[in-house]
Amino acid sequence: MRHNQPSETGAALLTVLLIVAVVSVIAASALEKMRLANRLGGNAIALEQARGYAMAAETLATTRIDALLARDGARVTLAGGWSGTPFALPVPGATATATVVDGGNCFNLNGLVIEAAPGVYETRAESVVQFARLMRLIGIPGQQGAAIAAATADWIDSDGDAQPQGAEDARYAGAAVPYRTGNSLMTDISELRAVAGVTPVLYRQIARWVCVQPRAAVSRLNVNTLAPEQAPLLAMLFPDTLDVGRARQLLLERPAQGFASTVEFFQRPALQGLAAGPAIAEQTAITTQWFNLGVSVSLGNAVLNQQALIDARARPASIVSRAWDDPA
Repeated sequence: MRHNQPSETGAALLTVLLIVAVVSVIAASALEKMRLANRLGGNAIALEQARGYAMAAETLATTRIDALLARDGARVTLAGGWSGTPFALPVPGATATATVVDGGNCFNLNGLVIEAAPGVYETRAESVVQFARLMRLIGIPGQQGAAIAAATADWIDSDGDAQPQGAEDARYAGAAVPYRTGNSLMTDISELRAVAGVTPVLYRQIARWVCVQPRAAVSRLNVNTLAPEQAPLLAMLFPDTLDVGRARQLLLERPAQGFASTVEFFQRPALQGLAAGPAIAEQTAITTQWFNLGVSVSLGNAVLNQQALIDARARPASIVSRAWDDPA
């Protein structure tokens, strides 16, 4: 009978220990992957549930907007505290709030063009000037703002001819990663980041003042809901004859019940002597056609922040776009 040598016994023991160690590592890795998969699966389910709650919030918000407009379709004011006030949503096992604000008190980037024919867009020169004026009012140097305004109009219009200070495909073809202009209406303000001259710093400075409505038309500012801190939007309408401070004071002195008409608004002493032609009248109103809805849902480890644009030009009001972002 053959007996194992001590060296052979030691080698066999080391082999067994090595196999046990490898199997342990594989088992631990498999268990960790299973735990991760379970967490991801749970988060995915929670996120889908949160999206369901957000859609329920949309229904509730549009119902409230319809009720608001039904009370007085000719005038929308801040009465009742509906604007910017979060309201809790009755959802089981989660925390959810929704906030509605006037979605028309902004500069519509798609208003930089007019639709000359179906799907064919031409630059609206007066809107380009107005956009440049708005940027100047919020602290962006005149030449820089004028170039951004022209380039933004070139981004949307259908032709390939760059305006003075503007930018068409040839400008973007020389970028490190070449790209082309959209040549169509914007779908989100984030597209502005791709426009020539718009840096991350400038984008953050401009973003709070602009919006994207799904139409080639200028925004109509509701003088009954425009907040004093939004005074640059009101001053933007006038050709350098109304400064931001004066516009802010005008909004602070607004009657509690709002203005009964835009005629009453333009008769305010602070506006006496200022030219308020048809173009300015076209961009003011005492009612609201667009609303912004913000929804925040927290369910377990999942947090959902959603923004939606509501079209209230016809009843019932309807959602026209949604966007989601990471929690701050």
